[in-house]
Amino acid sequence: MCFFVITQALPGCKKFLDVNENPNEPETVQENMMLRPIELNFADNLIAGWGTITANHFMQAIALNQTVPNVGTYLYSPVDANDPWGYAYITCLQNLSLLNQQAEENGNSSYAGIAKVLMAYTLGYTTDMWGDIPYTEALEGTEALHPAYDSQEEIYQQIQLLLDQGIAQLTEASGILPEADDYYYGGNTANWIKAAYTLKARYYMHLTKAPGHNAQEQANLALTALEKGFTANEEDMKMIYPGDAATRNRWYVAFLPDQTIVMSTKTVDTLVNREDPRLPLLVSRSAVGNNYNGRAIGTSGIGSFDTYSRGGSYYAGIGSSVYLLNYTEALFLRAEATLITAGAEAAQAIYEEAIRADMAKLGISDENAINQYLAARGTLTGENALERIMEEKTVANFLSPENFNDWRRTGYPILSPVPNALSAMPRRLIYPQRELANNPQPQHSGNNLTLRVWWDTE
Repeated sequence: MCFFVITQALPGCKKFLDVNENPNEPETVQENMMLRPIELNFADNLIAGWGTITANHFMQAIALNQTVPNVGTYLYSPVDANDPWGYAYITCLQNLSLLNQQAEENGNSSYAGIAKVLMAYTLGYTTDMWGDIPYTEALEGTEALHPAYDSQEEIYQQIQLLLDQGIAQLTEASGILPEADDYYYGGNTANWIKAAYTLKARYYMHLTKAPGHNAQEQANLALTALEKGFTANEEDMKMIYPGDAATRNRWYVAFLPDQTIVMSTKTVDTLVNREDPRLPLLVSRSAVGNNYNGRAIGTSGIGSFDTYSRGGSYYAGIGSSVYLLNYTEALFLRAEATLITAGAEAAQAIYEEAIRADMAKLGISDENAINQYLAARGTLTGENALERIMEEKTVANFLSPENFNDWRRTGYPILSPVPNALSAMPRRLIYPQRELANNPQPQHSGNNLTLRVWWDTE
């Protein structure tokens, strides 16, 4: 695995500064010029990139207007995994490692803290998609062309360590502080710290069923972290796009006709049947017929693209933000953790608060509509609590890769087998062709979509 430090520009986004510079030379790009392309690429090519789009196919959230087999029926090869893996390692981790190293050498602790938080997030994304991955030896450039793989359990330990170190450096806030070069928070270190604690809670909750871990203990750890996590929608970590031709939201690009991606029947019908007030913001009406009409996954033949719904204006408009981590997720994490530690009745108020917070974020102000929705969806019982929490979290995390993680670890929302599927439902991405060819490892044995990652127990 040979890494070359580059910044890859997504089609449809203007090219930002290439950070392919020798850190030992005087002309090394400064931290404030490195952070911009890193944050753009993290949003565009990782959290809203092809790996996430694939996960949304597996979650039956979107569909391809193509004949089968296709990715929606699990036609996925190692070549398809090349780009998601490359974006994680080359575009994100390698550049974040350089940013962290340079910031520490220059005494700019806020930049180092941001780098560590985003490294932890990138590691979490990557290990959740693939399982065991290279890390300890993977960022050494030409010193380690064939890095060994770390176990997912070891990666999770590193995630928490990086977040703790990032929090400490962001709290110190010495040296030069980020400003406009920080697309997510404009240099607001307090919000970065809250994001780090929210990520800690997320990754604690991922391990509620992991071997050697206890759900009660993980939930308590998450609740402790959330005490210092997000407290309002305004603290969401997001990439804001101007919405011009050069800087378009990644999901807007994904739903353009040449990509053939539309909303699935499952997504559209679920929102319609629940009379969800968020429907018109999450899903567009079809260009022909003006209907809410999803495409059934696994359908043979190609329909008229304009008869299907696409992503709505809130998450898939040309100038929409890509949400990387949000307050509503923090609330749903708190609701789930409280369910584990204290039961459904104790989780009830938090669950309702989470739904209301998401409605508020999307600008839903019709109290009657919100109350009617809560009356139908709002009551938790011992039997339905986890299912309801996860169903509503999936809506609040619309198109997020986190939904794939939640489904694997909880079984919710319930997914039915896809017609014409080539295998059972996928539970991971497969290792990429470049990795198989250039860095063969024992973990590559049995490289298939249905293999469970370490924390994904039966």
